[in-house]
Amino acid sequence: MAQPPLSQQIRKLEEAVGHPLLLRTSRQVRLTAAGEELLKRAQQTLRKVAEDVHNTRRIGRGEVGTLTIGFIASAMLTVLPRMLSEYRKRFPEVELRLREFYTSALLGALRDGTVDIGFTRDAGKEDRLHTETLLPEPYIAVVSAQHPLADRRSIPIAELRTEPFVLFSPEVGQNAWEKVMRLCQQDGFRPRIVQEAPHWLTIMRLVGTGLGVTIAPACVERIADAEVRCIRLRNAKILSHLELAYRAEVLTELEETFLTLARRTFRQ
Repeated sequence: MAQPPLSQQIRKLEEAVGHPLLLRTSRQVRLTAAGEELLKRAQQTLRKVAEDVHNTRRIGRGEVGTLTIGFIASAMLTVLPRMLSEYRKRFPEVELRLREFYTSALLGALRDGTVDIGFTRDAGKEDRLHTETLLPEPYIAVVSAQHPLADRRSIPIAELRTEPFVLFSPEVGQNAWEKVMRLCQQDGFRPRIVQEAPHWLTIMRLVGTGLGVTIAPACVERIADAEVRCIRLRNAKILSHLELAYRAEVLTELEETFLTLARRTFRQ
């Protein structure tokens, strides 16, 4: 800036402040005490503006903020724990809140905004929500280690026609429950449910005691102990689907970043 307009700008600034900011002599120009203070505060303001711009850009890139993730228990038997660990390492300044639900309750939490993104099972189409399949899984039969079928590697579903079943209730997940019903009905029977339980670990332990058999997504084999046997079901065309679910409105960068990592992890 040339000298005349610079001097004009300084005079206007001094008029706005109401005090001289520079002492001018024939030999030098130096700051007054008010000028020193204004310079210090201006530098602090500029640093704060730069920091605010930097943080705003990080929020825009999905690197900072709070994200609430809901999940159903069986999702933890997939690569989901590894994916969550990777996300925390890559985005340490995102507050990642994890909450466990049944699918039915998780869908409600997504709709009312309590949860941002959910990992559901067989949610199907839901009003105001978008769902996409992450992992299609075959169903397996689970029997006790003493069961006559325990040594079989695979069976048709019809082999379970006369067996008592231990299963989750439809209130836990209506679509998932109906899929198991359809699997059995395709082979001409409806399962005789003698005991309901909310969690797969509980179901597996009850099956291990010989209380009944069950049909479960293949991932449940990860928690099978020596008391049970997991058997492949032949010609079972219906699959169980682990899904991503989120509100169908515009997504934030924070949510988009999380969804991108989830999709890539499950594809791999």
